[in-house]
Amino acid sequence: QLHLVESGGAVVQSGGSLRLSCAASAASRWPLDQYAAGWFRQAPGREREGLGFISSSGESTNYADSVKGRFTISRDNAKNYIYLQMISLKPEDTGVYYCAAAWRGKGRNLMPSDYDFWGQGTQVTVSS
Repeated sequence: QLHLVESGGAVVQSGGSLRLSCAASAASRWPLDQYAAGWFRQAPGREREGLGFISSSGESTNYADSVKGRFTISRDNAKNYIYLQMISLKPEDTGVYYCAAAWRGKGRNLMPSDYDFWGQGTQVTVSS
């Protein structure tokens, strides 16, 4: 079992920046570097949307077109953290942001069903 906890959500003005963090528990049988990771967003009344993927080593990333060039996913396996740096935020970026972990080799296509563990989410609100 891998326990994930997001933090860093806030209310920010349009055009602003925000960095989300996701802490992974050290009590898992397998360390964080055995899992690929992703960030997802869910707005009210909408399906959960995949935003960014990062491979277990951090060498490979993939982004949804809606955030490409504005969001950057990164990770620090030594510290058991996954990050999402967001710039040029827009009101349509508002939603609950989740980090998730996928066992080796899965998750690149940002399909929620490929992810095995989820955090509880953190709220991001972008005001116009």
